[in-house]
Amino acid sequence: MMADLTVDLAVVGAGPGGYAAAFLAADRGQSVVLIEQDARLGGVCLNRGCIPSKALLHATELMRETKGSGELRGIRFGAPSVELARLRAWKESILERLGQGIQRLAERRGVQRLQGRAAFEDSHTLLVASAQGSQRVRATRTILAVGSKPALPALFDVGSDRVLTSTEALELPEVPKRLLIVGGGYIGMELGTVYATLGSHVVLVEALQTILAGVDTDLMRPILRSAQALFGELRTGTRVTALRVAGNTVWATCEGATGVREESYDRVLVCVGRVPYCDGLGLEQTKVRRSAQGFLEVDAARRTADPAIWAIGDCIGPPLLAHKASHDARLAVESIVGGSSTARPAVIPSVVFTDPELAWCGLTEAEARAQGVPVEIVRFPWSASGRAMSLDRTDGLTKLLIEPTTERVLGVGIVGVSAGELIGEGVLAIEAGATAKTLARAVHPHPTLSETLQEAAALFYGTSAHVLGRRSGARS
Repeated sequence: MMADLTVDLAVVGAGPGGYAAAFLAADRGQSVVLIEQDARLGGVCLNRGCIPSKALLHATELMRETKGSGELRGIRFGAPSVELARLRAWKESILERLGQGIQRLAERRGVQRLQGRAAFEDSHTLLVASAQGSQRVRATRTILAVGSKPALPALFDVGSDRVLTSTEALELPEVPKRLLIVGGGYIGMELGTVYATLGSHVVLVEALQTILAGVDTDLMRPILRSAQALFGELRTGTRVTALRVAGNTVWATCEGATGVREESYDRVLVCVGRVPYCDGLGLEQTKVRRSAQGFLEVDAARRTADPAIWAIGDCIGPPLLAHKASHDARLAVESIVGGSSTARPAVIPSVVFTDPELAWCGLTEAEARAQGVPVEIVRFPWSASGRAMSLDRTDGLTKLLIEPTTERVLGVGIVGVSAGELIGEGVLAIEAGATAKTLARAVHPHPTLSETLQEAAALFYGTSAHVLGRRSGARS
């Protein structure tokens, strides 16, 4: 047993929530220890999620852009060949550089780092177990930022490396000839895009009647069209009811509109959600409470039922997003250091990095309808955008939800290339309480895709230069 360590704050988990919390607290004069079981800091986001998936999505986007460029632009390339070992090494180099950067920032801030698995002995004491032994940490306060892991229902837990979760899929073990993806949420759609581009015959099945459940239909439609062209098959209203592995073949029984059939695949990728990574933390030694779904229960300041323990990020429930975890970190540290106990709900954007990309923030059309919130909706088609046309990407749409009486922007949805880069303006507009008039009058550079936000706002008043139309009772 190593000597005890005493600190103001212990942070368990070094993902985008955990390391942000540790750094913010250190900047405010707190003595901080950051506890992480992985050798590399960054958590799921950096090591097994956001960063590696976006690296692979970018690589495969290059492949899709060059395909057919000769027909469109007269620029011809040979058929691409992929060296998986070099692609894996390139991806890994990105993760390593980012991880080293986080480590250096921790050192410069005086944040101590312990590698190991932490468990509570009581509300102020953690025992950290590692290959080098155990160390007891005594902390005035603790922030739990332990994240989540892929869900693997018992049906798919057959003990075979032929059945993957997103964690294994991002390691690119091979490009299977036939790949079954179970789940049409954002992870299934993104990884389906990667593997289909690399050459897999992808069959994606979704139990619900639509992919990307909860997304407005008009925004989802271009993604559906693209996936139907890229994937081998996309089946909604279809369930996998049985799975068996025989040698290098996975046999899946699928039940849907066409009946029941057993099919063979090289690999199966299970993308049916994520679950909090909270087991084995010794929570029974504290007053922390968990919901029926296993998430940690917190108040607006991210404080648990135990006055010495806060929790942030995926482990407290949806939305399971890295930037939401970083936001949680700020709220928790402000509560701990500044004593603030309340927080105004923030506008949290969502992005799906398919092709085309999808992004939205604030109120959606489905939510407005369900909540009975009156809104006026304007849609600017990218077929009227010169920049979109020059990119040969007129499959996009920019959508605004506007409060009729105040003309404030309540929601923004964008589908199209680089939607994830554009949505930040929508977040700022909603956070600032901006009106459609403010957005319409703000000068945007030309020719850019950002103009589609300005044009959509102008369309609300019937003054868009590139789309004819005027809403009922429009004001100038």
